[in-house]
Amino acid sequence: MSAGTSTTPTNVTPELELKGINVIRGLAMDGPLQANSGHQGTAMALAPLAHVLFTRVMNYDSSNPEWPDRDRFVLSGGHASILLYSMLHLTGFGLELDELKDFRQWNSRTPGHPEVGHTPGVEVTTGPLGQGFGNAVGMAMAERMLRARFGPELCDHFVYVMCGDGDMSEGISHEAASLAGHQKLGRLIAMYDDNRITIDGSTDLALSDDPAARFASYGWHVINVGDAATDLDALTEALEQAKSQTDAPTMIIVRSHIGFPSPNLTDHHSAHGNPFDDAETAATKEVMGLPSDQGFWVPDDVLAMYRAAGNGGAEQRQAWTERLAASPKADQWATAWGQNSDAGVSAALQAADDFETGASIATRKASQQVLTAVAEAEPTVVGGSADLTGSNGAKVAAEAHSVDSPEGRQIFFGVREHAMGASMVGAAHHGGVVPVGGTFLVFSDYMRPSVRLAAMSGAKCVFIWSHDSVGVGEDGPTHQPVEQLMSLRAIPNLQVIRPADAKEAAGAWAAALSYDGPTGLILSRQGLPVLENSDAGSVQRGAYRVAGDADAEVILVATGSEVGLCVQAAEQLNQSSMTAAVVSMPSWDLFDKQPLDYRQSLLPSDRTIVSVEAGTTLGWARYATASIGIDRFGASAPGPLVMERLGMNVDNVVETARQAATTS
Repeated sequence: MSAGTSTTPTNVTPELELKGINVIRGLAMDGPLQANSGHQGTAMALAPLAHVLFTRVMNYDSSNPEWPDRDRFVLSGGHASILLYSMLHLTGFGLELDELKDFRQWNSRTPGHPEVGHTPGVEVTTGPLGQGFGNAVGMAMAERMLRARFGPELCDHFVYVMCGDGDMSEGISHEAASLAGHQKLGRLIAMYDDNRITIDGSTDLALSDDPAARFASYGWHVINVGDAATDLDALTEALEQAKSQTDAPTMIIVRSHIGFPSPNLTDHHSAHGNPFDDAETAATKEVMGLPSDQGFWVPDDVLAMYRAAGNGGAEQRQAWTERLAASPKADQWATAWGQNSDAGVSAALQAADDFETGASIATRKASQQVLTAVAEAEPTVVGGSADLTGSNGAKVAAEAHSVDSPEGRQIFFGVREHAMGASMVGAAHHGGVVPVGGTFLVFSDYMRPSVRLAAMSGAKCVFIWSHDSVGVGEDGPTHQPVEQLMSLRAIPNLQVIRPADAKEAAGAWAAALSYDGPTGLILSRQGLPVLENSDAGSVQRGAYRVAGDADAEVILVATGSEVGLCVQAAEQLNQSSMTAAVVSMPSWDLFDKQPLDYRQSLLPSDRTIVSVEAGTTLGWARYATASIGIDRFGASAPGPLVMERLGMNVDNVVETARQAATTS
């Protein structure tokens, strides 16, 4: 089946379809009621749309949720997760009814918001509103890139995203929608649940946008089906029309009624955030003709209908598998999906040999040089920058990705850090690509929700964050990061690497490509000397000794630009009566994974250890007995002067080390 056709239920009557939809609504009430937590209202209102998608429109095979050429479905309003879980159970993704009964409970596969990798059939982790919408944009870009590279015989599918008023209110939706419209992502179909209700009450309290005009202005096709949320044929027609309009993304606006058909709470804001009580649940089931005294009721005829729909793509998947086996691009496809390639890692490590000891090169410049080599070796690497390509070194390829050049790997995200982060996460979870995106470190704050979800969901992408300290200089404190580096280290599963020089920058890329999750590369604006004993391969260990002996009295441990500073300070200390060694620690994450004996050999507990980093000292006490850092905002002045005035100088390091050794 091509992506332009749809699955149509056979031997299914309108009465059976309505019965199935009401069963979905019943499950949507039962899960939150049993958990005494959750959102049933949106799930009930959108049950007909979900039914149409999973039985009439989408191309998928529930027996193989990872089939690469399946249509993608994203529930951006993840609070309505019970709707998705109900569909995954009914259509046969292996999510058993007992899991729905265990909704929102410890260790269940039905958590409060969908989590990719945790529940079969969930494509991305959603919940923070607008994120799933941004993820879907990245998925659509990944699909177009792969279709251009491998042809429609291997990649030919659509991305569907269900969103609501909350998603549209969040700023990320504006960025992502603008990007998608500019890119003319015709395989992206969004369904806007215009129920006009939020937790606080009617959207009239805070929202008066015209969504049709808004999305038309972004360059989207807009189909407004009006008050047709329960009209299966109208919904089907709108979705098929959207699939036929592949010159731009499509927004389908559906006026639904939250909580429908509850006799007392339809269109009421309490149907959104609070589970119905027993009486309202029973009354609503009576309206629908469901047994009011039975929870989680799924009759055999309804289950058979949905299981048949879930298996509807089996033949198409098998045909695709045969095409892949016969394709001359089969090996390239396997490589793109991460099955057998280390070409990028090898290219990164080999690039380290191009940097000569003593040369001065900013790690952002070195990173660009390494990325060029990596991208040549690894066609899966795609991405770009949020308008700062030349500044942060996030140039992947010469050809820009666009509707006219779908094979282009360079994405110009524009000044849209938030959308860049979310679309990178979506592209990573789509599969077949390794997304890269760059901006200044201080603007990682704009990306933080997406970065957090990347770490939570294990999205393999590389965030390039340059201009990493007050060394930025004249732009002043608004552009000088102080707390960002440490705050990023606080995110579990985010691999953060701040290389000391060009060779370590190469090693950082190798570590990023080796890691099955997101990595942040923290890079300098200013030139840094290539150190005599720096080593790209040692980055993978998180820390290693770059100067001095293991038995030195004082150990200076530093990251990034401060490693070279510490090497100078150690030379001065070693000329006095005190011996000093320098440990470069590009990555706390990688260092903490090393064996205890290795960690203790670098940072013995019986030595004076002084940390030096041009950022907040918060957290360094775990490694150091004394810390030099910047626990204030910066200042507008030339970078070297700002660093000097804020204590990033040899004299301060030497004096602090001597005092620490005296008092320890």
